[in-house]
Amino acid sequence: MSSTKVTDRLRAARSELLKEADIRVVQNQSLIDDRRKQICDAATELFLEKGFAATTIRDICARSNVNQASIYDYIANKNDILRRVLNQLWFREDVQMLPEILLDDSLTLREAIERFLRQSWQVKRKGTLLAYRCIPHLLPEDRKALRIREAALMKDLSDQLHRRLGLQDEDPRLDVLSNLVVFLQAFGPMRDWLHSDIPDETVLRTVSAAAAAMIEAVADS
Repeated sequence: MSSTKVTDRLRAARSELLKEADIRVVQNQSLIDDRRKQICDAATELFLEKGFAATTIRDICARSNVNQASIYDYIANKNDILRRVLNQLWFREDVQMLPEILLDDSLTLREAIERFLRQSWQVKRKGTLLAYRCIPHLLPEDRKALRIREAALMKDLSDQLHRRLGLQDEDPRLDVLSNLVVFLQAFGPMRDWLHSDIPDETVLRTVSAAAAAMIEAVADS
């Protein structure tokens, strides 16, 4: 698998955002951007604190200081807010995916995984928490978009591991390992409460080393 094909496939998957409502009541784009940021910032904190189902539009208005009579000039409903937040925090393009990082052969497998997890845990922490906690409340088309994105990531990761490990034949174990590594991306944010007394760097390096060792051990067996 060439680096160009991997990059193109990742870009295609990452360009598919959740569909946001097209609302054109207000004409001032600067005002729209400001109000939507207020609404989305407030909603993000509330969804993480109370959960999506327990958060009401009234709660979001109170936290964001946006009048309840005018909030629908900027968003369609609570699901529209969730889509906008996930597009900002989960579908963001400023965090490299592991298949992209693995294209740099100067990095060891452990170093590549560590870079991936470091970026994900630091930059996408809220997006990760929100995505996993809100999956039961997503509309079917939104869950499908998330699955497509994750499937593309795992396929590209499997291809890169195949190349890195020098395997000659298709190996279904790489698909399993890719799925597991993607799951580890959510391990740090989702399990903060289990290791809050352990330094983040210790958790990061331990998980990265263990993941790399596991992949290499499977390849050698």
